[in-house]
Amino acid sequence: MTALSTLAVTLDDVLAAQELLGGIIARTPIETSRALGQMVGGEVFFKCENLQRAGSFKVRGAYVRMARLSEEEKALGVVAASAGNHAQGVAVAAKRLGIRARIYMPLGVALPKLQATRSHGAQVILHGHNVDEALAEAKRFAEETGAVFVHPFDNVDVVAGQGTVGLEVIEQIPDVDTILMGVGGGGLLAGVAVAAKARAAQLGREIRVIGVQAENAAAYPPSLAADAVVPLQKVATMADGIAVGLPGQIPFSIIRELVDDVVTVSEDSLARALIFLLERAKLVVEPAGAVGVAALMDGKLAELGIDAKKTAVILSGGNIDPMLLLKVIQRGLSAAGRFLTVRMMLDDRPGSLATISRIIAENDANVTGVDHTRVGGSIAMGDVAITIDMETKGHEHSQQVLEALRAEGFQPVVMHV
Repeated sequence: MTALSTLAVTLDDVLAAQELLGGIIARTPIETSRALGQMVGGEVFFKCENLQRAGSFKVRGAYVRMARLSEEEKALGVVAASAGNHAQGVAVAAKRLGIRARIYMPLGVALPKLQATRSHGAQVILHGHNVDEALAEAKRFAEETGAVFVHPFDNVDVVAGQGTVGLEVIEQIPDVDTILMGVGGGGLLAGVAVAAKARAAQLGREIRVIGVQAENAAAYPPSLAADAVVPLQKVATMADGIAVGLPGQIPFSIIRELVDDVVTVSEDSLARALIFLLERAKLVVEPAGAVGVAALMDGKLAELGIDAKKTAVILSGGNIDPMLLLKVIQRGLSAAGRFLTVRMMLDDRPGSLATISRIIAENDANVTGVDHTRVGGSIAMGDVAITIDMETKGHEHSQQVLEALRAEGFQPVVMHV
């Protein structure tokens, strides 16, 4: 406990945050996933922060940070920058505390997130083409006006507030041995690690805490290897809630001391996890909230040599744009072998399309779309390009359809979503 007491955020800080949040946030439920438990050979539980106020855990840290402002600071108002969850968390906290909130969001931000933030009473300013540009403008406004800048993760009060998720997990699943969650800047992972590790030490046992990042936005593995924050040159992932190119200094200082490991998952794995949560758990979760599920489905714990008996996965948010959800569902079905798109070049003569349709029908696949093109830079005179979308029943069934087409002399090329 000596090492824990010297960190920037301690268990006492998290306990004080929990008391401050009493009656403000929802104590989100724990759901059991028998299907995922069978996959990994142990019990799996979901901590449903996707059902939290404003749709994510972010309101916890935002409220703690803002509730501790002086009356003079509150009178000056707060400013923040975000493309979604942090914006809504700040807006909800500001409304509850009677503080003026000005939030910068990038141009092109998803309409549902923009409308939700405004509906909580915050003034929203659209600025820049990405969060970094919005962030720079928010900081400029804070320096110019004296408004308090509310950082999404690099602040001790914010980390303490997010750590209350970990306290609830321990209270709701007393014998949990492993906790997984997504990590972007690191506020949630750092806070949960402090709470879980300290509680476990008090009980004379250990709890593993694992962070999960999208592989195209994974700043923590190189930073931990270098023992210093290392910025990414490029961040590209559907998981916009954890698309952070530079870890926070405060979270990093805690994570390098307490967190057991940080693993990464692919975009296809993320899409499969979202499909699983929709179909098997009946839960709507955003990509950033599903990375822990993706890690379990990919066998990441086994790769680390961990034999977890009781695993909690924090579903950190549920704010997903319906348009993105449509794309993710299609990608997830494709990754699972349940949606197949093929392109073929054919001689432009009657009967070819009918033959293809017959082969697909005989192999029990269902055509959902056909594109028939005679002109284009790569299409020769007398040829036609056919692109067919179809529903299949898995990778083996998809391979069966492809082999049947090839047996009839066609050369289908699989198009990845």
